[in-house]
Amino acid sequence: MKSTINILHIETATKVCSCSLSSNGEVVFNKESHVEQSHAKLLGVFTEEAIQHARQHNLKVRAISVSSGPGSYTGLRIGVSEAKGLAYGLDAKLIAIPTLKLLASIANSEVDNDFLLCPMIDARRMEVYTSVFDNALNIIEPTTAKIIDEDSFLNLLEEHKVAFFGDGAFKCKDIITHPNAIFLPNIHPLASGMASLSLAAYKAGEFEDVAYFEPFYLKDFVATKPKNKVF
Repeated sequence: MKSTINILHIETATKVCSCSLSSNGEVVFNKESHVEQSHAKLLGVFTEEAIQHARQHNLKVRAISVSSGPGSYTGLRIGVSEAKGLAYGLDAKLIAIPTLKLLASIANSEVDNDFLLCPMIDARRMEVYTSVFDNALNIIEPTTAKIIDEDSFLNLLEEHKVAFFGDGAFKCKDIITHPNAIFLPNIHPLASGMASLSLAAYKAGEFEDVAYFEPFYLKDFVATKPKNKVF
């Protein structure tokens, strides 16, 4: 009898904190919270519930997949730390899923095949982390931190219909006004959307080194220093 490939998924790159468990690509357990800054409080609870579900149903967790960025520095750090700890403790493989590819995969079912897919993760002001994919999730434009203006993506929009989505897209709607541009609401990177990508990575043997893997932050974290107080 062929064994099942059970994978625990973790997604914390944006304000959403989510965890799911899949068996041969089918989601069998899912928890998510859309409350900002809930990752540190809830992720451990979600993963423990997922592991308990696996044990109750005799599902051996063979891999931990984690959304690898770009995104929130704190969220990515929490998610990857949890994933690495679980992979070590469960003797499971570690799989990294690029967050923008995950977003594109989730949005793909919302548009026709002739659309290009442009996920956007909010950075600050008019900056977003973004990339462009075709409907087969091939990379058309690589991941970058881009400041959006009226000329952004014009070269693509002149030749293609482009779908923009993610938590960075809404602030661009009044700037990117080309008739070939559409904006998809409520597309979030979620653990429940990681199953097919993670299963493909598992079958291809695309695993990370548990000891040395780090998230793809794209930009260095800048901490704000408190002002000196005069006493």
